[in-house]
Amino acid sequence: MASSAGPEIERLIGLLAKLPGLGPRSARRAALALLKRRDQLLNPLADALAEAAARVKTCQVCGSLDTQDPCAICADPQRDPGLICVVEEVGALWAMERAGAFKGRYHVLGGLLSALDGVGPDALRVGPLVSRAGDGAVREVVLALPATVDGQTTAHYLADRLAPAGVEVTMLARGVPVGGELDWLDDGTIAQAMRARRPA
Repeated sequence: MASSAGPEIERLIGLLAKLPGLGPRSARRAALALLKRRDQLLNPLADALAEAAARVKTCQVCGSLDTQDPCAICADPQRDPGLICVVEEVGALWAMERAGAFKGRYHVLGGLLSALDGVGPDALRVGPLVSRAGDGAVREVVLALPATVDGQTTAHYLADRLAPAGVEVTMLARGVPVGGELDWLDDGTIAQAMRARRPA
């Protein structure tokens, strides 16, 4: 099928289609919106992308993204250095920060163990986590990993690896979400909530 746009536009559409949540049709609509509003959208977006590419770096301590290294969270003296929250990716760290419920520091694994995808411990930032947990300042490691098979496999593996450090290893509670109705929940969530029940 012949292309209906020039190579520059097709390249823009192709790159947009690689973003999570955007397929070819959504990428075409996004590209068209950007091109129609160059001054308001396309040019500022191009500037923001160039600045992010030049300035954003990976924190050598926790693996987060920031314009400074160590990142603002690792450098914050108000954060509790005795608490480390382990997350799969930076997006999960941002979600934890939005909730505002955790005042310690983080460790981004960079993925989850997955035999099907060929992801082993060497592909993740497990070694640096074990080193951080064993430095004497850390008293608890919170595993904030997804409630999936890969997430649970990773959590069990990390608990075994962290055992020699002598730190408390905890996991996020699972169960009924705030505002959740029981008849809308899946069986696994209800079962987990029942197992994790606590005194009223």
